[in-house]
Amino acid sequence: MSGTGLESLRVLLVEDNAHMRHILQTMLAGVGLRQVREAADGHAALELLKSWAADFVVADFRMAPMDGVEFTRRVRCDADSANPYLPIIMMTGHADRTRVMEARDAGVTEFVVKPMTAQAVLDRINAVIHKPRPFVKCASYFGPDRRRRQDPRFPGPWRRNNDAQAATFL
Repeated sequence: MSGTGLESLRVLLVEDNAHMRHILQTMLAGVGLRQVREAADGHAALELLKSWAADFVVADFRMAPMDGVEFTRRVRCDADSANPYLPIIMMTGHADRTRVMEARDAGVTEFVVKPMTAQAVLDRINAVIHKPRPFVKCASYFGPDRRRRQDPRFPGPWRRNNDAQAATFL
């Protein structure tokens, strides 16, 4: 899958399992990514982001001491965040609804389930790079717009009954 046009992108891979990091590093190289840095947990990843500007992150859901969800929250909401708009692709071996919703509510950009294929990873990378979603900020959430599709039947920008109702959430 080389020649994908992704060679110049900088990727931060956050995974606590060294064997899985090696597999993912190989998979990322296979889709053309050459500039990949690694971190073993969310704390190490946050420190690395202070000195190295990634174009996107691929992070595991469950890690210790800081998991991918907390890492995402910190990237999105910490006052000293290097880039709160950084695309974050979350991976997990458990795709139950509560985990997906927890990741989504933390501000994850995309989600991929292990075991994953190189094509699944490439699809998520293409989504965050070539089809970025606008970000939403309100009292309880900051992150990519969670709406995946536009409803042609809805005439307004808020997707609620009326704009005044939606404005109360800001």
